[in-house]
Amino acid sequence: MADKPSYNFIIADDHPLFRGALRQTIESMYPGAGIVEAGTLESVSAKLEAVGDADLILLDLTMPGMRGYSGLMFLRAQYPGIPVVIVSANEEPTAIRNCMEFGASGFIPKSLGIEVMRQAVAAVMAGETWSPPDVDLACVDETVGLVQRLSTLTPQQVRVLMMLSEGLLNKQIAYELNVSEATVKAHVSAILQKLGVESRTQAVIAASKIENGQWQAAVGT
Repeated sequence: MADKPSYNFIIADDHPLFRGALRQTIESMYPGAGIVEAGTLESVSAKLEAVGDADLILLDLTMPGMRGYSGLMFLRAQYPGIPVVIVSANEEPTAIRNCMEFGASGFIPKSLGIEVMRQAVAAVMAGETWSPPDVDLACVDETVGLVQRLSTLTPQQVRVLMMLSEGLLNKQIAYELNVSEATVKAHVSAILQKLGVESRTQAVIAASKIENGQWQAAVGT
């Protein structure tokens, strides 16, 4: 009989105790699985570069570097083949719907018990999606169009939008990304076009409408 498949998981949360609880849950479900932990979005990217691949990322929505949904957007665009399950204390239906719209394979409220978490992880590992059964994912609110437009941004465009929200100038963004200012200007133009806005300020304000205040409301033009 062939050996059982070996899985690799990334647990990304800035609370060590909760990471430990998730690790124990995963280890009980998949003995021998490779598990790495991360406490920031930057660390998640570094772990993925080091590991090369992962079967599942368990991601805290408010971890440092995440900026609300932007971190999820970046990971889904940069690593489209790796399913991401959000594990969050935020249980608002709008937040859950937005995460699923941005490509999350699951959303597990932290208030749920270990057994439900096990069921959710097992479902996603089986190729399904999972969200709390009492949340209507089909409900449409005023931000749905914006969510869909934000979902079209490339990984680099997401990073540029994150930096715009911090008030960085084109030359500063170019330095951080190690690209030319012309490239940054092209990214900004593409972002404005995709979001249907006319200025950098409007782009960040548009994003702030779905980020619950986790993007700055305005930046310099």
